[in-house]
Amino acid sequence: MKIQKVEVNKLEDKIKGLRIRMVCNGQSKGLTHPDTIKYSQELDVYLNKIQSL
Repeated sequence: MKIQKVEVNKLEDKIKGLRIRMVCNGQSKGLTHPDTIKYSQELDVYLNKIQSL
């Protein structure tokens, strides 16, 4: 149980960081820029992981 909580905390930290990078990148380069899309797709992966826990 404690290991799962640690994993959730790590995933949440990763998600927060990716969101910040995605938003900043989207504001500076545009929402359709390949880097913004890459961050969005990576964020989807982590959101799916945390949802499955």
